[in-house]
Amino acid sequence: MSEAPATARIWDPAIRLFHWLLAGFVGFSWWTGEQHDMEWHRYSGYAILALLVFRLFWGFTGPRTARFCQFVKGPGAVSAYAKTLGSKQAHAADGHNPLGGWSVIAMLGALLVMVVAGLFAIDVDGWDGGPLSDYITFDQGRAFAEFHETVFNVILALVVLHIVAIGFYATWKRQRLVPAMITGKRKLGADEAPQELRWSPVLALTGIALGVVIAWAASTGFRF
Repeated sequence: MSEAPATARIWDPAIRLFHWLLAGFVGFSWWTGEQHDMEWHRYSGYAILALLVFRLFWGFTGPRTARFCQFVKGPGAVSAYAKTLGSKQAHAADGHNPLGGWSVIAMLGALLVMVVAGLFAIDVDGWDGGPLSDYITFDQGRAFAEFHETVFNVILALVVLHIVAIGFYATWKRQRLVPAMITGKRKLGADEAPQELRWSPVLALTGIALGVVIAWAASTGFRF
């Protein structure tokens, strides 16, 4: 009877929960926007803002695979990795690979820009707007609303690219990325040794609390 392959934990519970909640709320934001249900659309936007604040916090205080300094690589590393895409040999990354790291930055940046634009956006009739819309003129609010929609289209394109990349790795390199984001673990190669992944629940709760407080403050227009 053969032994089960060794595994290593590469994603902590907080980052996995963030990933799936973010995917859910982005989808919900799209649906509420299509239904013109602006009340729930705003609530979803505040939830996304809270998640983004947590992810920024976790990018500096979380475990190694969550930290920006771990997966944001320079042009040389990205170029070298891109040259290996044609090979069917899987790249056993301890977290995000160099290309995936920059896709994370692009997605987080686009989402943050979209949420901020939504906070200032005003509808075409001028009756409804984000909690920060009364700090600016109507024309500026309309510009933010149009920009908000444009950035969302960019995010949709990034989501499609993300899904295509998952399919590419699954079919070409025989590397399944989704199960690792569910279980937190990936299989180790024959010559790999498992590395311990330490994370702090206290720091995670601190980041969550920070995200909730900032999202709540934004929802009030920073009026206390």
